[in-house]
Amino acid sequence: MPKKNPAPGHYRFSGRRGRVGRPILVTGAGGYIGSALAKSIAAAGPASLVLLDSSEQNLFEIHRHLDEAHARVPHEAILGSVADASLLNGIFRRFSPSIVYHAAALKHVPLLELNPMAAVRNNAVGTYTLAEAARHHGVSKLVLVSTDKAVNPHSIMGASKRLAELTVAALSGPACRMNAVRLGNVLGSSGSVVPIFLEQISRGGPVTVTHPEVSRYFMCLHDAVEAILAAGAADCSGKILLPDLGEPQRITDLARVLAPHVSTQIIGLRPGEKIAEDLVYRTEIRERSGRGPLDVIRTPSPAPAELHGFMAQLGCLLAAGDLPGVIGAICAMVPEYQPSSAIRSACA
Repeated sequence: MPKKNPAPGHYRFSGRRGRVGRPILVTGAGGYIGSALAKSIAAAGPASLVLLDSSEQNLFEIHRHLDEAHARVPHEAILGSVADASLLNGIFRRFSPSIVYHAAALKHVPLLELNPMAAVRNNAVGTYTLAEAARHHGVSKLVLVSTDKAVNPHSIMGASKRLAELTVAALSGPACRMNAVRLGNVLGSSGSVVPIFLEQISRGGPVTVTHPEVSRYFMCLHDAVEAILAAGAADCSGKILLPDLGEPQRITDLARVLAPHVSTQIIGLRPGEKIAEDLVYRTEIRERSGRGPLDVIRTPSPAPAELHGFMAQLGCLLAAGDLPGVIGAICAMVPEYQPSSAIRSACA
């Protein structure tokens, strides 16, 4: 399994205690990673915490938890989307956050292959909208929570997250430093392999595996949060930050560990899935920072003017419902993207 990061609490949120400083904004604050991140930040005693999520139930749960566990930390729950520019401008004017942790994303690969426009609108355009608002309202830092699926993507989810990475790399500057932290599969996250296996085991099996050789990089939730917080403390800009994810694990081996006496059924790769994930592009340069738990990756990125033009085009294509145009534009910006048969059929 992945090499462990330093002991809990080693890379804590860098803000001072005693309600000094500006608020922290967490997008996707009700999700599996976002809620754990919000709890960790609240425990460090920031000036205040702003929670943004598009899921009413998830937002309710994290807001209720902070009410009970961290009542002394001022916190505000806002229901809405990162793709809503008017909402974001209102949030930034009202709260003036100093740092944004951006964990709002649609993530379920097979589902998003059936809903590609939603993936692009939320993950790509939403990140661009958020980054532009952050720049214009004096935010000091923005940390994008990305994924290894953004590398050489076969899924629209991965391609949309790659566009998000390119956005923060292109728009980062001295006034608003932006970086992306590229995570592996976080064990226990909703809809991920371990909860699915446990549900299948509870029913007596079989445990379903898509391919006998499929493998993934895994990390625990604690390590994911520590990596995100370390990214927030990093002094670089416009980079991809990569935690130590160890060696990839075969899903069939994981199934045998969890259910040694339950049968395994091979069901075939689903649209958008890969047998193995990559951590870096061939065109990326890995830089050893010499400090902290993260490797620093320099990634090729478009010029800001090119990115602005691309996002304007993408917005028009989405508004027109032009899926072939959307996929064509993405393939031009992310040439490594290989659309699945489901996407190609939908574009035909």
